[in-house]
Formats: sequence, structure tokens, C-alpha cells
Amino acid sequence: MREALAVAAGAVATGDVPVGAVVLDASGVPIARAANEREATGDPTAHAEILALRRAAEALGTWRLTGCTLVVTLEPCTMCAGAMVLARVDRVVFGAWDPKAGAAGSLWDVVRDRRLNHRPEVVAGVNEQACADLLDRFFAEHR
Repeated sequence: MREALAVAAGAVATGDVPVGAVVLDASGVPIARAANEREATGDPTAHAEILALRRAAEALGTWRLTGCTLVVTLEPCTMCAGAMVLARVDRVVFGAWDPKAGAAGSLWDVVRDRRLNHRPEVVAGVNEQACADLLDRFFAEHR
């Protein structure tokens, strides 16, 4: 999570919401990193998780990210949660809860929906306060 927080902090310079994601391979080695790039690129799908999943797939040469763990500073939204399910990520670890848009247990629970063909393990609240503080500082400065 420390690495995801460091990646997230880099998004502030571009005006993006500071969310960072890191994908670890089956042995725990980081293979992809990304921060939000929506403001930087004008791409509404440029969430940290989506970008990190794309980079991990490129690094591994396959869209199936079986055995991988995605670590992200904020609870994933529905788009990102859906992408994790479709990519067959084994585990998602997140820091701060997102009661307004979270889809890994707070508002929705897409990643554990029994109707879907894959359900990643969810580890929530890792270094939660540091993740929340980074977001709180960003929004306090932008209001």
C-alpha cells in the first residue's frame, strides 16, 4: 500500500484525484503501477485501477491476471470492480472506503456478486487513514 500511496501522490501534480494502484504478480512482485489520469488525458476511463490492469496485462502478455493482486488506495468503483472481475484478479486490497461510489463492499459489492463467474478476495481498510488523508487534503485544496 505504501507504493500505491506514493503513486497516488504523483497524480496531484496533474490535477487528478490522488488514487494509486499497483498490480503484484503471483509471487508478490510489482508488475504494474498507475495513478488516475482522467484530467491529464481527458479519458473518463483512466482510473488508476484500469490503467494498472492494462499495464499488468501487457507485462504478462495475457488479459487473464490469475494469481495477481491489485492494491489500490481507494475502494474501486463499479467500472474498476467489473474490470477486476473480468481480468480474473485473485485479490483486491484497498485502503480508504468510498461510501459514494465504492463497489467492493460499501455502496455496491460487485467483486463478490455470486452471479458473476469470478469473485476476487477482498482485503479492505489497509492503511486506511493514510489513504483517506491524502484524498481529504486534495479535496480540501480543490473546494
